[in-house]
Amino acid sequence: MATTKTNHHVLQLILSCRKITAQVTNPTTSSIIAMASSSEQEFLSHNRSVLNRFPRSHRFWDAKIASRVGEKLAFRLKDIGITGVQIDANEELSHPLHYRTMVSPLFRSVQRVCVHVFGADNLPSI
Repeated sequence: MATTKTNHHVLQLILSCRKITAQVTNPTTSSIIAMASSSEQEFLSHNRSVLNRFPRSHRFWDAKIASRVGEKLAFRLKDIGITGVQIDANEELSHPLHYRTMVSPLFRSVQRVCVHVFGADNLPSI
């Protein structure tokens, strides 16, 4: 009974050069159930160090930060009892290649915490 309901939650990524945000929504109500972002308190010291680096980088997050965001999201999902989420593989494939290579650790870290990501198998391994 609970597994059919948990498979309908959708994992969406909002990517920019400054931050990565992962949110899980309920498609029937369009409400956000859980969310994690690289702009949270835990990542502030890293963001400040990137700002003060010379030469300046236009990208504030990388695969390591994406992986940590995925872990935070997965732990929040486990706390509320969600064991599976879906992604739209076509939407993920529409992202530029440099974003896709940095986002794939996010999906792996979510699955390491035992939250299954349906649709991640359809993505090419980079």
